Amino acid sequence: MIQSSNSKLHQSLLQALNARHEVTVNNIANADTPHYKRKTVQFEDALRRAVEGEQGKELDLKRTHARHITLRAPGEALVPYRVVQDANAKMNNNNNSVDIDKEMATLSENQLMYNYVSDRVSGHYKKYKELLQNLK
Repeated sequence: MIQSSNSKLHQSLLQALNARHEVTVNNIANADTPHYKRKTVQFEDALRRAVEGEQGKELDLKRTHARHITLRAPGEALVPYRVVQDANAKMNNNNNSVDIDKEMATLSENQLMYNYVSDRVSGHYKKYKELLQNLK
């Protein structure tokens, strides 16, 4: 498979957006569950660092031998994300912190972002496909 740094970044971003979708849908499903605390997925700071090229500047290592320790696992995401539980907010009388309107807005925004990034990835591979077909 032909990959560039942008395609790896987009793939990692799609994973983070997929995680945000799952967490948001879970929040919506538990909107009426007593004592449920909403969760969010945070990845914006890591994305900013990756886009601005700051990722890996802290410690730039190069492997000179196959047995050397790697800094990043081969399948590790360029844009790491984390799921955070909002333990302090209280929305309802049953100590549930899910605001259904906010969750629906988050779901819509996330879907738009996912569609945009997946379109970029699709276009990336379409260009390679056309290039390889023209070489014949």
